[in-house]
Amino acid sequence: MDANRKTAYLTLVDVEAKRAYSNLALNHKIALTKPNSPAFVRELVYGVLENKIRLDYYIDMLVKDGIESLKNPELIIMRMGIYQLGYMDSVPEYAAVNESVDLAKKYCKGKAGLVNGILREYQNKKISMNLPERDVDEVNYLSVKYSYAPWIIRLWLDHYDKAFVEEMLEAGNQRPPLTIRMNWLKVVKKDLMKALRDRGFEAEDGKLCQNAIRVKGSGLLESDLYAMGLFTPQDESSMLVAEKLDPKQGELIMDVCAAPGGKTMAIAERMNNTGKIIASDIYRRKLDIVDKEAKRLGVTNVETRSWDATRVDSSMVQKADRVLVDAPCSGLGVVRRKPEIKYKELTDAFQLLPKKQLSILSASSSYVKPGGTLVYSTCTVNPDENEKVISAFLKSHSKFELVERILLLPNTDDTDGFFICVMKREDILE
Repeated sequence: MDANRKTAYLTLVDVEAKRAYSNLALNHKIALTKPNSPAFVRELVYGVLENKIRLDYYIDMLVKDGIESLKNPELIIMRMGIYQLGYMDSVPEYAAVNESVDLAKKYCKGKAGLVNGILREYQNKKISMNLPERDVDEVNYLSVKYSYAPWIIRLWLDHYDKAFVEEMLEAGNQRPPLTIRMNWLKVVKKDLMKALRDRGFEAEDGKLCQNAIRVKGSGLLESDLYAMGLFTPQDESSMLVAEKLDPKQGELIMDVCAAPGGKTMAIAERMNNTGKIIASDIYRRKLDIVDKEAKRLGVTNVETRSWDATRVDSSMVQKADRVLVDAPCSGLGVVRRKPEIKYKELTDAFQLLPKKQLSILSASSSYVKPGGTLVYSTCTVNPDENEKVISAFLKSHSKFELVERILLLPNTDDTDGFFICVMKREDILE
């Protein structure tokens, strides 16, 4: 059995059955099984996840009793096989079929014949298999073509025109560039770029942030440069949050939803290890990740603490020069990195997110000094969690004024989808 496809299968099982994030599950399985082509594994896993609804649409057409008659193991193997046959030109068709059958023999005994038959039928019919009629049901057509849950498409169609929504859907299925944040505490940019190139990586300047570098090449996180703390992988949209917070040396900063700490570390690097950053999160175990990352990067001005951000800490009222609220959100801006987000159901918890976000923002605003800065950010493309939260906050908090509001999108900015809002507290002592 091919180790690469086995690793891909086990990763997809974790994502489906255990609701694991694809990036974490992939890294774990690759480290565990050590396949000879991690790039192939990533291509197959992300390809299946990015196109899951479309793949299931084809499978449903081919299986006599419909897709509902299948269990997860054979369904995942069929998705993998059809993706290889329909989307991976470098894979010989016989290899896609035979390796899928081998997986079925091991992981879903008695179903190898079914898997073989469905894949061979797809080979014969794939040219004639059409998408749903667009003029009959626009949402269903877009849902199948780009593999997004229908509620996401309806949400975006309510706020953007059809052509723009289709651009967003297509961009969300593209592989994002690998961008790293240079650690100003340890290295200057030209030296880091030279060190990367000396090790065989391609490196070029980022597009939005001064400390951003776009890198091409494999094994970056296994390099000595990463171990030395010279950089951190981070999308430029996320880096821009720290830049817009604009922390100054010696200030007191509060990052109220800090874990896993990417923005916290970016702020600390900008402050040159001066002043103090209070990084809080409701879960202590997540803050352990922040502490570990601080050690790798040589950051010494971060204090972590467990705290529920919806509650006001009376001991910190009006003491912070700047406060960052990187609120928990639906994550619709990062589907390029976590395609499984595209298939989440519109649950009550999702619909209650704006209320929670407003609660966190309101509580956190009390920490801002007169004249201080408050930044609200999310990694989602949902006006209910972004613009509407800010509008509700400003309506009930007259001491704050809007300074800048930014919405970044994959199709227009080649970044993750991100919302950043900068507000200022009027310089009036209470």
